[in-house]
Amino acid sequence: MFAVIETGGKQYLVKKGDKIKIEKLNAEVDSEVSFDKVLLTSEEDGKNTKIGTPYLVGTQVVAKVLENSRSKKIRVIKYKRKVRYKRANGHRQHYTKVLIENIK
Repeated sequence: MFAVIETGGKQYLVKKGDKIKIEKLNAEVDSEVSFDKVLLTSEEDGKNTKIGTPYLVGTQVVAKVLENSRSKKIRVIKYKRKVRYKRANGHRQHYTKVLIENIK
């Protein structure tokens, strides 16, 4: 069984046993979180598909928090030729890595 969940303004296709990186959650490591914003659930063969309007009522995805960390640094560079203008910035996005345990 797989599901499409919404968290952090993004949608993720998940199934049991998946490890995904999502926007940072305020949750401790080894704690359980549940996602109530489930857009779709279906079996692997495409049968028994349920589509929410916009969310499915009474359906949730339970996950375990594996780590809270920061991703690699992204370099943002602005450059204008002939006017000696150059700026460089760096950014590291916070994320939470979760393990999908169950789809109810």
